[in-house]
Amino acid sequence: MKNVIVTPTYNEKDNIARLLSHLVRLPIDNVSIVVVDDNSPDGTSSIVRDVMKEHASVHLISRAGKLGLGTAYIEGFQKALSLGADCVIQMDADFSHDPDDISRLVSHMDRFDVAIGSRKIMGGKIVGWGSIRKGMSAGAMFFSRLCLRFKTKDVTAGFRCFKRHVLEAIDLPSIKSNGYAFQEEVLFRIEQKGFFVKEVPVTFVDRKEGKSKLSKKDIVEFFLIILKLRKQRKKGSY
Repeated sequence: MKNVIVTPTYNEKDNIARLLSHLVRLPIDNVSIVVVDDNSPDGTSSIVRDVMKEHASVHLISRAGKLGLGTAYIEGFQKALSLGADCVIQMDADFSHDPDDISRLVSHMDRFDVAIGSRKIMGGKIVGWGSIRKGMSAGAMFFSRLCLRFKTKDVTAGFRCFKRHVLEAIDLPSIKSNGYAFQEEVLFRIEQKGFFVKEVPVTFVDRKEGKSKLSKKDIVEFFLIILKLRKQRKKGSY
């Protein structure tokens, strides 16, 4: 089984070499990594190219500018599928997602369509967030679960493993959300299609190097996208 890991980057020079070194040594079969870099001014892509000279399993999509998280994942997923991926794993590049947890997500792919690294089930937790960030996250989850009737508990999680047929079924090019609402829109489509989702408890550790990419624009887009998807759910248009 071929496993392809997709990670978007913007100014991750302090993390990316160490992350790639860890990922190429994971104890799972046939691993490739796709880095989608949004023209990081700190030279992240140059570091990735250096790693590529030693590891043919590492691939780089270098984009023209900071084009957004959603389109970065869509391009990365499409690249992963073109590489023949049976499973596609998405994760952050800042070590907030533990690379060693990837094996645990992949282990569920024989029984489920999607595995999510969940902070909101028994055994899952968040380390390093202050009360304001925790409150914002809890509010976003409550709002989206109320509006969209999600079965999944950790709806904003960005640590996920998909079987190939899931990404092929949810029409990636038609996804319009481009910030952190991307996670909810993808999950909405997955649950609407009736795919089986497994939440796996993980510990999310706030980044130690670099800065958070969350912006006011992302927050506004999040609420607008959730309300849009709520209308679609009521109309049964997806």
